[in-house]
Amino acid sequence: MKNDFLKKVQGHLIVSCQALAGEPLHSSFIMSRMARAAKQAGSVAIRCNSIVDIQAIQDETHLPIIGLNKVDYDDSPVYITPTMKEMRAVASTGAEVVACDVTGQKRPHDEKLADIVDQMRQEFPDTLLMADTATIENVQEAEQLGFDVIGTTMHGYTPDTDGMNVADNDFQYLKEVLAATSKPVIAEGKVDTPEKASRCIELGCHAVVVGGAITRPLEIAGKFIKAVNNTVKA
Repeated sequence: MKNDFLKKVQGHLIVSCQALAGEPLHSSFIMSRMARAAKQAGSVAIRCNSIVDIQAIQDETHLPIIGLNKVDYDDSPVYITPTMKEMRAVASTGAEVVACDVTGQKRPHDEKLADIVDQMRQEFPDTLLMADTATIENVQEAEQLGFDVIGTTMHGYTPDTDGMNVADNDFQYLKEVLAATSKPVIAEGKVDTPEKASRCIELGCHAVVVGGAITRPLEIAGKFIKAVNNTVKA
C-alpha cells in the first residue's frame, strides 16, 4: 500500500486544496470541487486539511490523499496535525499519508514526536507519515524518527526561516534537502509557477505540491490587482 502511493505520485504534481475558517472558499463541498478540477487537470493526488474535507474529497475524486488537520493550541506554535489525537483522526479516514509538523518546536501538551510516530506505527502500520519540515536539522530528525516522506512545507514559515523560499538562489535549500536524506522528498511551499514546479522534479524531488497558486483565488486575484493598481499609480 505504501509503495503504491509513492509509485503513483513519483514525478507528478499534487494539488493542495485547503481553505481555512474565515476564507471565502471555506467549505468541504467547495474543496471537493476544487479537487475535482485538479483531478481533471491531471493531479495524481490531493493534499487537504480537516476530516470533513478529506472525506468529501475522497468521495468526489477517489484520488490518494495527503491528509492533515490544522488545529491551534494555546501552549504550542505547532498547528499541522499537532497531537496524536489529530494524527489518529486523519489516519482513520483512510488517507494514504498523514502529514504533520516536524520543526523541532514544542508540541501541545508536551507530547513527544517520537512517541507519536511509535504509536502511529502500531495503530496504522500501512499509513505513510510525511514530515513537514523547515530546516535541514528537521529533515535529519524526521529521517531518524522513521518518517516515510520528507516535505519542505514549513521552510519560510517558522521563526528561523521566515521569509525564505525553496526557490531562492536557484533552489539551493532544496538541493541541500535532497542531499541530506535518502527518503523521498516532496517539494512544497511557495512553489508558485509551473516553471518552479518543473524545476523541483528536474532536481530530483519525488513529487511537488502546489496549493495557493492554483486553489486560492483570493491570493491569486490580489496579485493581479496589486500589479494593476501599481501601474495606474505610476
